[in-house]
Amino acid sequence: MRVFLTGGSGYIGRATIGALLRHGHTVEALARNDRAAETVRALGAAPVPGGLGDLGVLNAAAARAEAVVHLAQAESGDEDLAAATAMQDGIGSGPYVHTGGTWVYGDTPGVADETAPWNPPSLVAWREPVEEAVLRRARQGGRPVLVQPGLLYGGENRLIDLFYTSPGKDAGAIPYIGTGENHWPLVHIDDIAELYAAALKAAPGAVYVGVGGVNPTAKDCALALSRSAGIDGKVVSISLEQARERMGPIADAFALDQQFTPARARAELGWVPTHTDPLAALGRR
Repeated sequence: MRVFLTGGSGYIGRATIGALLRHGHTVEALARNDRAAETVRALGAAPVPGGLGDLGVLNAAAARAEAVVHLAQAESGDEDLAAATAMQDGIGSGPYVHTGGTWVYGDTPGVADETAPWNPPSLVAWREPVEEAVLRRARQGGRPVLVQPGLLYGGENRLIDLFYTSPGKDAGAIPYIGTGENHWPLVHIDDIAELYAAALKAAPGAVYVGVGGVNPTAKDCALALSRSAGIDGKVVSISLEQARERMGPIADAFALDQQFTPARARAELGWVPTHTDPLAALGRR
């Protein structure tokens, strides 16, 4: 299958290009500059020059493809919806896989799934109208699918490294917010890449949380990160107010208490996460 992908040079994109190629697909990837083009070319994808604001480029690339995977992070809900609309118009009745995230559900009562009510922190509140509009295309002959990754780890650990490991190593202790008893719905980067590949065969309008099914507490994650940082066992509680001062609005997302199951993706797509010990991975030097 010919797949057009946005965000190909990013953390999730690089892994997803690899997964798509392993499954026999060919990939064109949006590249906003020469460096991004070099990255996706080295991964085996053909670069398409342009950015999310280049709606004509997105539409034409989607029209050439047999499926679209939208991974790039937009600057706003308006930009994301405009890009999604251009690509859905281009792909027509082909699969269109859109990226969301589990943070939109807010705190969950125990282990939740895709039927949980939404209660997003302000950081991601813009996603709801965008994703509703994307999924409505299923009633108009389109094949939209929504993938909602949990908190990613593996490889760069992007957000975890930026907000926890690096500053914690510099300060001599890895932080956690409050008691640290809130849960994080972790998923390995290689597993989420496989979910994107599997989502190409999903039914129109399907929604999947992309989680590993292991939901450790934030404090346990901090303890694991302290091992990887070479400061074994040195962790410190900070208040939510302190976290907001250090991290900005994303602190409210990190403070969420979330547990999710990947049961729907397993049952409908045959997707089975293979990385089931996130604390060991987070603690690895």
